Amino acid sequence: MDGFTGLSYFAACRVLFVRKMVEPLASLHVAIVYGSRGKPMSSKPIPSPTSSARISFSEFIRDPAKVGSAFPATQRLVKRVFQRIDWAGMRVLVEFGPGTGRFTSAALARLHPGARLIAIEPGGEFFEHLKASLRDPRLCVVRGCAQDVKKILYDHGLSHADCIISGLPFSTLDDVVAEQIVDASASILMPSGIFAAYQMRKSVKPLLQRHFSSVRSSYEWWNIPPCHVYWASNRRSPSIASSAL
Repeated sequence: MDGFTGLSYFAACRVLFVRKMVEPLASLHVAIVYGSRGKPMSSKPIPSPTSSARISFSEFIRDPAKVGSAFPATQRLVKRVFQRIDWAGMRVLVEFGPGTGRFTSAALARLHPGARLIAIEPGGEFFEHLKASLRDPRLCVVRGCAQDVKKILYDHGLSHADCIISGLPFSTLDDVVAEQIVDASASILMPSGIFAAYQMRKSVKPLLQRHFSSVRSSYEWWNIPPCHVYWASNRRSPSIASSAL
């Protein structure tokens, strides 16, 4: 793991896994069920940590190249990724690879009542889990591929997004597919939009630098695995991005 020192990786995994199984979810549940203005948004509680962990592990074993981790994200990683996002002005949010919905749930708790969240998930079990566990009129879960984001938005009467959050593992994606995803993302982001990604490795960084003039980064240790976090903004013109290939 990049720069991982101190406790062995497996010892850290054990500690974090136990903590995640007992992590309190009551406050997040209230936020999702009642929304930011106290109006009911969901008739169903969010899934238990045990259920989320089981699904994450089974999907990772089935297709590790497309799943970033065998464990759901920690709340610390969620907070780290969200810290540079302007929620007040958010009207359309897109999420790539929502998995068990840890980021999805937290985003719904922050989004404006009139906002939209398009969650694009390629994994079958993840997709079914999200459809069954998150009932919110602002959320649309789509089984599909991130590189098709422009068409997916069009199919839902949308043309642009204010923010994209990605948990896709760019280090294991085909190079052509990875380029297509970032290129499509840059094309549908508003001029003030931001692309946020959390990754095990740094593979996505040069892609982001090619398509965006501003790329900031951070690191979150308290996650399985620890993650690099990137926020890309100020998209470059397509000609500049192409010349950087």
